Amino acid sequence: MKDSAKHQGRRLQLCDVLMQKGIRCKRVLNAIGRIPRHVFIDSSFEDFAYQDTAFPIAADQTISQPYTVAFQTEQLDLQPGEKVLEIGTGSGYQTAVLCEMGAKVYSIERQHELFLFSRRILTSLNYNYTGKYGDGYKGMPTYAPFDKIIVTAGAIDVPPALLRQLKTGGKMIIPVGQGTQKMLLIDKISEKDYAVKKMGDFRFVPMLEEKDG
Repeated sequence: MKDSAKHQGRRLQLCDVLMQKGIRCKRVLNAIGRIPRHVFIDSSFEDFAYQDTAFPIAADQTISQPYTVAFQTEQLDLQPGEKVLEIGTGSGYQTAVLCEMGAKVYSIERQHELFLFSRRILTSLNYNYTGKYGDGYKGMPTYAPFDKIIVTAGAIDVPPALLRQLKTGGKMIIPVGQGTQKMLLIDKISEKDYAVKKMGDFRFVPMLEEKDG
């Protein structure tokens, strides 16, 4: 799996672009600077892998643009060793960012083709995570509670199962709505109380449900 000096140079340029767009967390930028994004996308897009652009991947899904990945990750205020539930593994790029930052990552993917692809790529890059093929709306109750939850697909509303699996004092970031979604940052204050902050408009593929896994 080739990661050339040219790829590495382009990653540094990408990090400069992300800083210009407002990303400030050095740990997030360092993670993005280390990860070979080109291996997570179709080889036909390799020359464009380090542009701040989303690309189509298998199963009619997309790999989010780096800014979106960086923005969501930065908002979580992720600390090493924290348990993070990711809803929507996709091709595995966001998963890799979380792993690079020292999180214990649990990730669910609804599309079997992507579940297999991401597992192969992440394993080849020596990232340790727990992956599951199944319904993201149900979360991973076996491993709950989680310090942080990140949702990388547009949900119609906030899944109650995910709120239950979030630790008190934890954070969830999730795009909610149809078409253009509102990015919500949710702080769980107690089992019944939450603080919700709107973080701007984004566009994600829809979050799918009703899949046994």
